[in-house]
Amino acid sequence: MINSNKKLHLIYIIPNLFTAASIFVGVISILSSTKGDFEKAAIFILLSLVFDGLDGRVARLTKTTSKFGAEFDSLADIVAFGVAPAILFYYSVGIHYGKVGSLLTAMYVVFGAIRLARFNVMVGVSEPSVFIGVPIPTAAVALAMWILVHEKYSFFQRYDFIILVGIAVLSFLMVSNIRYPSFKKIDLEKPNILKVLIYLILVFSLVYIFPVESVTIIITTYLFYGFGRGVYNFTLAKYRKN
Repeated sequence: MINSNKKLHLIYIIPNLFTAASIFVGVISILSSTKGDFEKAAIFILLSLVFDGLDGRVARLTKTTSKFGAEFDSLADIVAFGVAPAILFYYSVGIHYGKVGSLLTAMYVVFGAIRLARFNVMVGVSEPSVFIGVPIPTAAVALAMWILVHEKYSFFQRYDFIILVGIAVLSFLMVSNIRYPSFKKIDLEKPNILKVLIYLILVFSLVYIFPVESVTIIITTYLFYGFGRGVYNFTLAKYRKN
């Protein structure tokens, strides 16, 4: 009986280990940014995303979800997807723009924290098929990919202000009421399975050949899609009132 209880307690540790790993690689990303190794810093942010996705899934599979795990996950997110990408932005681009760069760095972290707090209080209330505002992991990946493109192509280094505008837009999108599809409930009925499979094969093929460019285009398109749909719905609602 004692051994079975010990095993039960050990199971609860497993998902939290993935959360701890997310924080760990987030801190390593920060250290890489301070050393000027921006490519490595961006890759560690993407690795944090993998661990962040695993902790919740492992918790649900092992039926070990807990309030502690949810709070721990939020703290991990603010480090891995808030502070880490903000520091990456600052040392790669923001540092060259004085107070403006510092302000945008801090604003991203603060708005990211607000996004997480709002998400926590709306669990079980909001629609499961949409995110209200851009999720902080999505914003972090977008920022990391933009920095990777910026570092890979010297052409974009002449237009640093695009990254400045980008992080400002990401910050506001996180705390906006714009709804983004969550893809948590994809319709996998028989008629749709083949379509989904073909789309996935095409996407993975592009990512394999052009990893940085493909992921950047996909994540940026997702951001524009949500923003565009939000503007369209707002305009349509205003038109119907008149």
